[in-house]
Amino acid sequence: MIGIDSCLEQIIDIPGARGVTLVDCVSGLAIAAAGRHELLDEHENAAATTDVVRAVLGCPALSIGGANDDITEILVCGPGGYHLLNLVDGDFEGRLFVHVLFDDDTGNLAMARFRLRAILSGLMENRP
Repeated sequence: MIGIDSCLEQIIDIPGARGVTLVDCVSGLAIAAAGRHELLDEHENAAATTDVVRAVLGCPALSIGGANDDITEILVCGPGGYHLLNLVDGDFEGRLFVHVLFDDDTGNLAMARFRLRAILSGLMENRP
C-alpha cells in the first residue's frame, strides 16, 4: 500500500501530467495536490470538478447498464490537453476522486489511463 503523498508523486511523474488533485466528492474539498495549478488553485479546482462528478454520477443516461453499474472514470478533452477524473474505490467515509490534467503534446491518453489505474490500485491495496 502506498500513501497519498507517494501516490500523487507517482501520478505527477506520468508523462504529460501537469497537476493532480485528490478530492473529497462529498464536501468538494481538496485533500491533497501536486504539480502546477496555473488556472485555478487546488481548492477552486476541487469545488469545480466536484460539480462535474456529481452531475455525471447523477445522470441515468450515462449509465452503461446492469445492477452494479458505476462510473469509474470521466475524460474531458480540450485543444491543449485532457483531464482524467478517476473515482477511487475504497472504504472511505465519502467518495474520493483524482483529477489529473495532462498536456496534449507530451501526454499519451492510453498510457496515462493505464498508469493512473495502476497507481490508484496501489493506493487501495490492503485497505480495510
